Amino acid sequence: MRARRDVDDSTDPTDITDPTGSIDPTDSVGSADPTDSGDPIDAFATELRGALHGPRRIMERLVEEVRGGLSDAVEAYTREGTPYGEAVREAVREFGTPAELAPACQRELTIAQARHTARSVVLVAPLLLACWYTLVTTGTGPDGLLPRTAQLLAVVAGAAALLAASALAATGTLARRLPTPERLPLLVAWTGTTATVSMALAALSLAVASFMTAQWPLIALACGLAAASHALTASSARACRRCARLPA
Repeated sequence: MRARRDVDDSTDPTDITDPTGSIDPTDSVGSADPTDSGDPIDAFATELRGALHGPRRIMERLVEEVRGGLSDAVEAYTREGTPYGEAVREAVREFGTPAELAPACQRELTIAQARHTARSVVLVAPLLLACWYTLVTTGTGPDGLLPRTAQLLAVVAGAAALLAASALAATGTLARRLPTPERLPLLVAWTGTTATVSMALAALSLAVASFMTAQWPLIALACGLAAASHALTASSARACRRCARLPA
């Protein structure tokens, strides 16, 4: 009977680690097998991933790098005879908690998202110029909404292309020698937003122009391209605005 009570006590379900818990160096981490689904290193990576926003591929790379470093540290401690749970706590003290690591990771993700948005704007700028040329050659007269829209598109295309190219340079080759301006991602986000609004305006103007000229098949095609570019740029600009507002 004594041996049976010992077995029952050792399988107490309250001793199972909660797989959803957060890692904190002050918490008690059980000496669980690292192959269990409740491995605290997996919980650490999940918590860090949940605190980040940005391009998914780069986010996964960052999280895996941190997770690999943490696993190596835990392995080094366990080789020295430290119990697994204590090894995890020591490794987290060495690396920092997810909340402590998130700002540095988020900064890199914000720059990556800004570059993605800037590339989208660089690709959209020539299409804006094409929409400008199409509206100018529709023969709608020197007065009215369409000529003014064409002038606006030309200004926006030139300014957006210049700002986006500057952002790519500042976050690329120049970043190796000069610090990236803190407000640059937000500037890129609003540049992308402006380009997005311009694409929507271009699509609307081209749709109107298609009823005013015999060149409507070409104009309808340009309208479709403008609408597709609007959708692509809008998603990237929205993600960039979200990242730029996060602490980094």
